[in-house]
Amino acid sequence: MWKKLLKKSGWNDIVISTLFIILGIMLISRPEEIMSVTSFLLGGIFVVMGVLKIIDYYSNGKQDNYLIALAVVMIIVGFIVMFFADIILSIFRILIAIWIIYSGIMNLQTAIVWKDYKSKLWLLTLLLSIITIIVGIYILVNTGALMKTVGIAILVYGIVDIIESFIFIKKVDNYLD
Repeated sequence: MWKKLLKKSGWNDIVISTLFIILGIMLISRPEEIMSVTSFLLGGIFVVMGVLKIIDYYSNGKQDNYLIALAVVMIIVGFIVMFFADIILSIFRILIAIWIIYSGIMNLQTAIVWKDYKSKLWLLTLLLSIITIIVGIYILVNTGALMKTVGIAILVYGIVDIIESFIFIKKVDNYLD
């Protein structure tokens, strides 16, 4: 009984991971379109939730004043997400890029300190910090880079999870016999 349940769980993980792989490929190949559709759907969900809160407010006899305020905020957020997603994504991308560049500069400073202490790791730290700064600059100047990077991460996660699920399904037989 447990073996069958565990194997079914493993196969469910494979299906979900396959969906992650598809999403990753879509983010890599068409990041702007995927983000546009996602922001429109997410904004629409906020608007619908806001409208439902308004209906809830009037159906409860206008007793819960926080519902109307929450409804208005949800509707406004929904429209902002729907129609200003490019601006929000650009700000997010810039903030992430600045953070990555800052991290690279801090690691560069650490490499210099390690060199002064005659550490053998200073050269590796220097190289990695320069790569980090370059990646940050790349994300800063390339509008689709962040979503492509997320797509790559999702794709790798999906592949690794499928491999782990197959190993799990195979090992279930060994451990439960």
